[in-house]
Amino acid sequence: MEEREPLVAPEDVEPGEEATAAEAACDLTAMHLTTETDSNSAYAPVCCSLDPSATVVRLSACCHGGAKMAVLAYSLGKREINQYFSIKNAKLLSLTAVVLLIAFHSASRYYGGGDTCEWLLSSGRYLGENVWQPYGCMMHKYKSTEAKACLSHRRVAFVGDSRIRQLFYSYVKVIDPEHREQGKKHENIPFEDRASSVRVDFLWYAEVNNSLKDHLKSWIENMSAKPDVIIIGAATWSIKLHSGSSETVLQYKANITAIAPLLETLAEDSEVYWVLQGPVSEDLLSESHKMITNEQIDMYNGAAVNALKRTANPRVRFLQASRQAAMETIALSDDGLHLPEGTRSVVAMVMMNAVCNKVLQPIDGSCCQALPAPSALQLLTAGAFLVCGVGFLSLHVLGYQRKARPPAPPDVECGEEKKKPSSAVAALISRGPLLAVCKMGVIMGYFYLCDRANVFMKEQKFYTHSTFFIPLIYIIVLGIFYNENSKETKLLNREQTDEWKGWMQLVILIYHISGASAFIPVYMHVRVLVAAYLFQTGYGHFSFFWLKGDFGLYRVCQVLFRLNFLVVVLCLVMDRPYQFYYFVPLVTFWFVVIYATMALWPQIQQKQANANGIWNVGILMKLLCLLLFICFFAYSQGLFESVFSTWPVSRLFELQGSIHEWWFRWKLDRFAVIHGMVFAFAYLALQKWQLLSEGKGEPLFSTRISNCLLFVSVVSFMTYSIWASSCKNKTECNEMHPYISVVQILAFVLIRNIPGYARSLYSSFFAWFGRISLELFICQYHIWLAADTKGILVLVPGNPSLNIIVSTFIFVCVAHEISQITNDLAQVAIPKENGPLLKRLLALATFLAVVLLLSRDQ
Repeated sequence: MEEREPLVAPEDVEPGEEATAAEAACDLTAMHLTTETDSNSAYAPVCCSLDPSATVVRLSACCHGGAKMAVLAYSLGKREINQYFSIKNAKLLSLTAVVLLIAFHSASRYYGGGDTCEWLLSSGRYLGENVWQPYGCMMHKYKSTEAKACLSHRRVAFVGDSRIRQLFYSYVKVIDPEHREQGKKHENIPFEDRASSVRVDFLWYAEVNNSLKDHLKSWIENMSAKPDVIIIGAATWSIKLHSGSSETVLQYKANITAIAPLLETLAEDSEVYWVLQGPVSEDLLSESHKMITNEQIDMYNGAAVNALKRTANPRVRFLQASRQAAMETIALSDDGLHLPEGTRSVVAMVMMNAVCNKVLQPIDGSCCQALPAPSALQLLTAGAFLVCGVGFLSLHVLGYQRKARPPAPPDVECGEEKKKPSSAVAALISRGPLLAVCKMGVIMGYFYLCDRANVFMKEQKFYTHSTFFIPLIYIIVLGIFYNENSKETKLLNREQTDEWKGWMQLVILIYHISGASAFIPVYMHVRVLVAAYLFQTGYGHFSFFWLKGDFGLYRVCQVLFRLNFLVVVLCLVMDRPYQFYYFVPLVTFWFVVIYATMALWPQIQQKQANANGIWNVGILMKLLCLLLFICFFAYSQGLFESVFSTWPVSRLFELQGSIHEWWFRWKLDRFAVIHGMVFAFAYLALQKWQLLSEGKGEPLFSTRISNCLLFVSVVSFMTYSIWASSCKNKTECNEMHPYISVVQILAFVLIRNIPGYARSLYSSFFAWFGRISLELFICQYHIWLAADTKGILVLVPGNPSLNIIVSTFIFVCVAHEISQITNDLAQVAIPKENGPLLKRLLALATFLAVVLLLSRDQ
């Protein structure tokens, strides 16, 4: 199962902070990459806000000579980068790149041909051993059940020589992996799977001659015997029998010219593929095959192509991918003539994709698939964005004209200026939210072009250790390069948690694009990162409710809007169920659970516990009840499924008609949130009793206790890593994960916070990404990865490294812009007054009900 890993809600409020939830949202909105603050905003924190000269003085106090010069160069280098590379300039550059790339790919498809089936059959490259990447599209790896479902009640015929017989056997093994090569040479070989009514035949025709011509005629005359798919090719026997004479090439071309009309007639109702001859390894050929040279093969291939392309609208397709694959692997052949088994399997899978992708439409098989028609919800969503765009332009014109007019003359009777017309006032007020919605509409158009339209190319993932660990080293270096002093030195302060979210999110992004879920040690460590995000969710929300006691509707709606806005829009635009973006339902569910736990009677907060210690017992009892609730559902799968399979709840938690995915995700990290809540309670209790030293440069505990805890934490951290690296089976390790993931999480927290100097520094590079981690996680589905995370988006074909750089740059800029749009709209959509808020919630409930009903009918 391909793992898609999440991030935590950025609404968590850390202990000791007095900022409100709205202020925290403003903090997120005002983040910039530059060292300059926004003079128009009351909240303008920056990633690199410290004076570089102060850093130089501090670091150079203990350095001399060359060390001072290095420190100075380091500081000035950061300042220069931040001065000239602002997020605003980056977004303008990314917008320009997107426009140019859309124009390039559209023109390329219009003038150069955009048939992905032709790409699949004609060209590609090896990503690794026996892993073939067609040019510009993704190839699905078919299983036996899928192949049988596609070919049920269909007949496939392989016609040709021993090379075609090889391809026949490999094709049959996709359908029946246990099938053995039992047929006799130079004879017809049948295969039939009666259970699925699949029939595949090999017909021995080593040469293109009258005998083959008569057989093709018999298929035309007897429609019941005609195969649904015909894969044909031959040449090497003609070269061998006639010692490679030039006259034979001419005769070969004449014979193919004679059968070309027959093949075209068959192609009207059947799929016909001509297999171009692959190269040979001349050094490995036996004496009886020495006359079969690559020069001869090229001549025969040219003759076949010329003969079959003479018709006005040729329907016969050429299978050239087999030739390209053979060019790289023929040296591994046993006899220099026949393909190695791995290469044959690749060619068979190419043929399976060419035949079956349009039938089964696998999400990770983009070759040979037509565009799906937009759903009713997608059309309505596009219409809504279009209406908003027209409305914004209208208001903009009205507002511009209003500003262009001279000031209104004073009223003679009252001595005051006349008030602006109400329409103009409304225009000035409404333009901001409408502009945000219009920006969102343009961005969603880009999402649609990337992952639902055949504009950009897609390629499959392929894991190697270098594709995961080399980018990992890069981001570590960048994270160290951008280090700053923390504004506060409390345990898990805001800057530190943002840093934590940021580097975890970057690791998860690398994990996804490299396909590292195939490597179990990396997979298990990423599972800990997922649990750590949920741990932060429990820690942050518990701390907020415990310290502030704010259970108002405004706070709840702010968090839910922040979490769900982008996902709801994507569900409408990309026609995907809510559960597809699985972590958002997961973290939304846990936020509601945390809120219910803390808000239900009796509502307990720290002030009460400070006045009367019995309330500490009360909050512990609440946490115990939550633990029992989790255990009850975890060990009652039937009850869990019955609860979440009830309509309309099922519409939120089902994926492909089943809640199995939701059950798997919920159960896997079921204890992470309560671990975070208990940790928050323990930390705040220790802080209240003044058992912690959180001053700058001070260890968290006494020296002896700190050293002891550090030693235990390091040992625990390494022990878990050793265990995770020794995992042989994902299923067994996932069973243990909910119980032991907290060990490595707590070990990291202690290692990061016990030393005073560690709490005094943070990476502004990681923290910046941490503040947009929600958008990064969700946006990667469609504009960085492709085919719903199964593949990689290709903006720059032919250069994988440059493609990753360009697509990542655009992806990050889009995520940052969406973060700002979400925060801007949250301030407008969620009023603080309960009356208007309840009215909007009622309107939202009506809208969601209509969406659920429409999606139910589809």
